[in-house]
Amino acid sequence: MRENEIAVDAGLVRGLIARQFPAWASLPVRRLSSSGTENAMFRLGPDLVVRLPRHPGAVADVAHEQRWLPLLGPGLPFAAPEPVGLGTPDGSFPWPWSVYRWLDGSNPVAGGVGRPERLAGDLGAFVAALRRADPEDGPPASRGVPLAARDAETRAALAELDGRVDTAAVTALWERSLRAPAHAGPPVWAHGDLSPGNVLVAGDRLAAVIDFGCAGVGDPAVDLIVAWNLLPSWARGPFREAVGADDAEWARGRGWALSIALIALPYYWHTNPVLAENSRHVIRELLAEDGCGDA
Repeated sequence: MRENEIAVDAGLVRGLIARQFPAWASLPVRRLSSSGTENAMFRLGPDLVVRLPRHPGAVADVAHEQRWLPLLGPGLPFAAPEPVGLGTPDGSFPWPWSVYRWLDGSNPVAGGVGRPERLAGDLGAFVAALRRADPEDGPPASRGVPLAARDAETRAALAELDGRVDTAAVTALWERSLRAPAHAGPPVWAHGDLSPGNVLVAGDRLAAVIDFGCAGVGDPAVDLIVAWNLLPSWARGPFREAVGADDAEWARGRGWALSIALIALPYYWHTNPVLAENSRHVIRELLAEDGCGDA
C-alpha cells in the first residue's frame, strides 16, 4: 500500500527468531491474515505472536507498546497484548519488532455480532477501565485533540469523495460535530483506535483489545467510535451508559467516527476492501441516525 513498505515473510521471521530468540527457534512460524496496514503478524508456535512494522511510520509504536502495555494491561477487565520479547534491527530487518503472548479470539464484523448488547456492555467496561488508569506522565494521545484539528484533513477527504457519498449531508454532520463543546475535564487514557480489526471476540463476548499504538491521554471521546463502526443502533445506548458519556462527549465521538471514516475511505477505496467497507458502514450508520438515509 505504500512505496516505503517492507515485504516480510515467514522465512525472514524464522531467521530473526533463530538469531535473537534461539529458545524459540524450533517453533513453527505462520503468517496471519489481517486487514491491518501497519504491521505484519506471524504466529509463533501455539502461544506467541510476532509483530513487525511494515513501514517507517509504524516503527515508533513498537517502543510505545513495550513501554505502556505492561502498565495498562493488568488494570483492564479484558486481555490486552503482553510483550514478552523485543527484537532489534539486524541485517535482514531494519527496525525493532515485538513478540507477544498469543490472544485467542476473532475479529467481529459490523452487522454480524450475535449478541451486540452483551458486546456493547463489555466494550463500555473496557473503555471505562482504561479511563481510570493513572494519566500521570502518560503520552499525549494523537487522537486526543479537539476535532477542529482534523478539519482540514476531513474536508480534503470530503472533496475526494464528491460524487461517491452524499457530501452535502455528510458535511452538515461534520460541521455539527465541530460545534460540540470541547472536552472540559482532565486528560485521561484512551485506546484511540477501537475498530473491529482491533477487537477480539469469543462467544459474542469481548475477549481482548489489541493494537495500543494510538493509546495516550487526552480527550477520550475518540473511543466512542466503536458505537458506529461495530455496534448496531440498538446497542449504542448500553455502550454509552457503560462509558458514562454525556451529550457533548457523544457528539464529539460521532465526529471522530465520521472523520476517521471519511479520511480512510478514499485512501483504502481500491487498496483495502475490508477497511473501505467499514468506513462506508460508519457513514451509512451516521446518516441513518441523522435521518438522512443511505450514503
